[in-house]
Amino acid sequence: MDNLTHSLVGAVLGQAGLKRTTGLAMPALIIGANLPDVDAACFFWLEGTEHLAFRRGITHGPPALVLLPLVLAGLLWGWDRWQTRRGTRPEARLPVRFGWLYAMAFIGCLSHPCFDWLNVYGIRLLEPFSSQWFYGDTLFIIDPWLWALLIGSVWWSRRQEKAGGTWMRPAWVGIAVGLAYIGVNGAITGYERRDYGSQLSGGAEFISSPVPFAFWERQQIVGKDREVWFTLLSRIPGGAVEKAEELPVPSERCDWPDTATLRRSNSQLDAFLFWSRAPFATRAPDGSVILYDARFYDPRARDRFSVALPDVRCEELPAG
Repeated sequence: MDNLTHSLVGAVLGQAGLKRTTGLAMPALIIGANLPDVDAACFFWLEGTEHLAFRRGITHGPPALVLLPLVLAGLLWGWDRWQTRRGTRPEARLPVRFGWLYAMAFIGCLSHPCFDWLNVYGIRLLEPFSSQWFYGDTLFIIDPWLWALLIGSVWWSRRQEKAGGTWMRPAWVGIAVGLAYIGVNGAITGYERRDYGSQLSGGAEFISSPVPFAFWERQQIVGKDREVWFTLLSRIPGGAVEKAEELPVPSERCDWPDTATLRRSNSQLDAFLFWSRAPFATRAPDGSVILYDARFYDPRARDRFSVALPDVRCEELPAG
């Protein structure tokens, strides 16, 4: 998910009562909820699609989820001690207890992969022990409905706190409604999988991808032999498939090249294929090949989710 969502999750957990455990608990929760995204620094030294093979991996795995909160807790504890020596420590701050500070940073960090798993981008939850990708296919990466729910909960809780009311209740209500919202989206995805899956045959693969804003809709991505073609489906009431809109159009598609050989000498291709869940080949204007992933396909803007193979000629798809 985006970092605003992660920050709001940390904030609502704090307003639910966790911020009372120790001084600096709230920054531990909010910063901790974003901390696994330190891997975004890879954009400074990696080029092209190489970031795809690095992101959502080692900093999202079990060792990092133990060590990163320890580093954060140590820094916050040191900050409190530094302010104390300078005489600038806020009087209203609760005593800082390192054990509880680490626990809050750990809870914040743990929430991060839980929410990253919910979208189609994927996450390698077991790095460095396994590089398997996991996909929740439940929420779009940026969900304004979840934003509104979390912002409203935190605002309501803060307002109640300033007024001397029961300030934890709004946060708990927000958490409960948020979990229900995620559950409903998971049920929609599950229903789509069962409904469309029953109409597919011949080893076709299926992805039910959430779309922006309209959380109740799904982009249906179907692939046969994985690396040959992908299609967006729409349906009429009652569940029958009304049309199959092929993306890209057949005249722009290519047969899958010999990537097993190419990727050994092409780091960009190797990174793309390591990350890709729904790869397919298209024809470039010069007759060469461009590889896309059907989850993030936009022919008008070839970007970091595609890789060009200028030395590979596009071959027509086999008949049938």
